[in-house]
Amino acid sequence: MSQAFAKPDKLHNELGAEFTGKGTHFAVFSENAEAIELCLFSDDGKTELQRLELPTREGSIHSGFLPGIKPGQLYGYRAHGPYEPESGHRFNPNKLLLDPYAREVSGALTWDDALWGYELPSGDDLSFDERDSAPFMVKSVVQDPDFDWEGDAALRRPWPEMIIYEAHVRGLTMTHPDVPAELRGTYAGMVSEPILDHLSKLGVSAIELLPCQFFLDDRSLLDQNLSNYWGYQTLGYFAPEPRFLQQGQGAPRAIRQFKEMVKRFHRAGIEVIMDVVYNHTAEGSERGPTLCFRGLDNAAYYVLSPENPRYSFDQTGTGNTLSVAHPMVLRMVLDSLRYWVQVMHVDGFRFDLASTLGRQAAGFDREGTFFGAIRQDPILSSVKLIAEPWDVGEGGYQVGGFPPPFREWNDKFRDTVRGFWRGDEGLVGDIAGSLLGSPEQFNHSDRSATSSINFLAAHDGFTLMDAVSFNDKHNEANGENGADGHDHNLSANMGAEGATDDEGINAARALRRRNLMATMLLSQGVPMILSGDEIGNSQQGNNNVYCQDNETAWIDWPARDDAFLDFVRRMVHFRLDHPVLAQETFLLGDTAEDGRMEIAWHQPDGREMDDELWGQSELRVIGAFVDHSARAAFLDDENIGALFIVLNAGDALEFTLPHHNGVKAWARVLDTTRDDAFAEECCDEHVAAIPGHSVCVFAPA
Repeated sequence: MSQAFAKPDKLHNELGAEFTGKGTHFAVFSENAEAIELCLFSDDGKTELQRLELPTREGSIHSGFLPGIKPGQLYGYRAHGPYEPESGHRFNPNKLLLDPYAREVSGALTWDDALWGYELPSGDDLSFDERDSAPFMVKSVVQDPDFDWEGDAALRRPWPEMIIYEAHVRGLTMTHPDVPAELRGTYAGMVSEPILDHLSKLGVSAIELLPCQFFLDDRSLLDQNLSNYWGYQTLGYFAPEPRFLQQGQGAPRAIRQFKEMVKRFHRAGIEVIMDVVYNHTAEGSERGPTLCFRGLDNAAYYVLSPENPRYSFDQTGTGNTLSVAHPMVLRMVLDSLRYWVQVMHVDGFRFDLASTLGRQAAGFDREGTFFGAIRQDPILSSVKLIAEPWDVGEGGYQVGGFPPPFREWNDKFRDTVRGFWRGDEGLVGDIAGSLLGSPEQFNHSDRSATSSINFLAAHDGFTLMDAVSFNDKHNEANGENGADGHDHNLSANMGAEGATDDEGINAARALRRRNLMATMLLSQGVPMILSGDEIGNSQQGNNNVYCQDNETAWIDWPARDDAFLDFVRRMVHFRLDHPVLAQETFLLGDTAEDGRMEIAWHQPDGREMDDELWGQSELRVIGAFVDHSARAAFLDDENIGALFIVLNAGDALEFTLPHHNGVKAWARVLDTTRDDAFAEECCDEHVAAIPGHSVCVFAPA
């Protein structure tokens, strides 16, 4: 095989490998490289067939058009330039590099010392390694984007209708008895009939997938027979993760399998949100391997130490920080996001360690370059955007600090709700704020009351079951002597550490889980359910299963708690049936022109809360009269319907029911202590009995 570059058949503005029908145009960014070589490989990726220097350079973009190169062609890059680590430059043409814009990767990375740009055994990152890394490196693949979407279009569900379900492709499907064995752990398994049926009955409106962009297993984990289960070590921002592909003869290529998954989710009325990692890459610190960005242009793609550019500037706790402030790196991120929206049809993104993306020279800036670029982009500004609003750097905790249209994970909600139901003192005021969507954090800059993503548990931390079953984390299997994972769990084992046969303890745990889940689904904001929480899934007290691609992290479907699943299903639909629980406008205590109250807080004796009552740390109960906002638009008779919510983390008591907004009589429509929690019961008197440790809800009779 012998190829030669030719004059492009048209003007090309895209980076990556673009198949034109007559050949493929290759383009890659490097600001400081002296030359970039394109390397073509055999179909099995084992033989390098040809190297060709990209002939054109304009604005630091190296490019060339190769006639006859078709989809399926395997390729990579080698970058020539200075090897001056003291100046931040680590060019080494002996290292084969993944195309940052690769739409698909082929093969599996085999960890070998040859993947490092320096002589790894010496430990000296100033040394230079001359071994060829190609035999151990994955290859980029030229793609044909053609796909029959069959009329698929974005669902664009309004935020008040959202029920988010956070899930892992393997975790959700590996033990499900009704998912065909060959589909478990795959994109196809995610949209198998048993999974779609479960999600649809649960009332899920969006699935939030843990990282599905190409990522690596850390060498150190593989050495311990562990793996990078969660996937927060991205190397390819355009390529679907290959380990989730259905294998075997006749299986579609990667992007087709991912597209088919999205299409089937959409048919079921479920949006797809991707967890994306643009804050760092899998290459680690300056002592990490040379696989892609480091070899193409270390000084451009990464933030380096301002005092000594030999070293990475780590604000993520992973060894490096992607330099999204650089215009071409920012372009790559934006191109990647648009690709997943426009070509792969995803509906939104959850940004890992999003505070890093907002860091400017002076620190976190909500008006910074990245956020401004997103907000002005006609494609990206219209999809669902969720920030994990923290990182490990100074000033990195920014809950409530992101600009519209971003929503944010609200760990304050999780901590408040867990603490309240655990019986912690002084949380009545905080739990009231949680019920309102945390306005103290989010009610500014004309943000919506849906800005808070409320969750009780997420992939990082205890599951809901473990939060009521363990006092302490049990992470010994992770190989770090239990030092990993955080200790701020706000959990309580309720009498026994872990699983128990004690019926009383199990009944108390079940009630607390109902109370926790009910509180979240009765709160303003957007609820997010961790996959498996609805069936009582446990991780045996491991609150950091990032490296456990096994039964510890996989959802235990055979042990499904059907009673709790039924409760969660009915609770979700209760929320969807009562629009007063999911409003776009914060409830601030205003009064409408017709005299209607939007919110009122009560104690059991009927008194409305005042400063003195709010300040009583021993309070364990609060009643909330909730109606539609006095400023609500498009309000009609069909969605008018007040509720009175009582959260009681203390002993049984009697509660005087209020009569705001003309409500004369109430009916109990939820009581978490009852066998049938949703059995409706008319209240003949103005006083209702509230069981201890319960959530009760009343609707106008």
